[in-house]
Amino acid sequence: MNPPPTPSIRFANLAVSQLAWFAAVLGAARHMPLWGTACVLAGIGWHLAVSARPRREACLVGLAMLIGFATESVHTATGQVTYPSGQFDPRLAPYWIVALWGLFAIALNVTLRWLRHRLWLAALLGAFAGPLAFASGVRLGAAQFVDAPPALFALALGWAVALPTLVWLSIRFDGVTVPEPAHG
Repeated sequence: MNPPPTPSIRFANLAVSQLAWFAAVLGAARHMPLWGTACVLAGIGWHLAVSARPRREACLVGLAMLIGFATESVHTATGQVTYPSGQFDPRLAPYWIVALWGLFAIALNVTLRWLRHRLWLAALLGAFAGPLAFASGVRLGAAQFVDAPPALFALALGWAVALPTLVWLSIRFDGVTVPEPAHG
């Protein structure tokens, strides 16, 4: 197997992810979600372009976006969260936040690779970091909590399940490293 991502690739992945996250959140907060989503898609495109097996990484991104759409739509439909922009239907997750789940997926085989085979740690990290990131987006104006304590609790539960699931999927759809051919 070729070596895991170098420190410079991990740094670039982290920088691209953070810049695109801010672009999406600030774009949504300023009622310009298309601009932020375009930045997210550019970040995902960059990742796929530098991946050893982009098709596998694209599958991971797509699966993460499906999980994100379902998860965020539950929070929206149950009235825990509202959004100022980017929704085709007020009961469904906005497209820009679904794109953010795809953006998150590009970190799974690079900067979050260390979570592999530590699914219990992924659950703990998800329960803490997921609501924290969401609350940061709320503070920037991209979303609003209808009632913060129950919404944060629901986000913690959702991310405690979602992150280990995504880590598990990232092992199966690793397009960053390439296994060595079998010697016969």
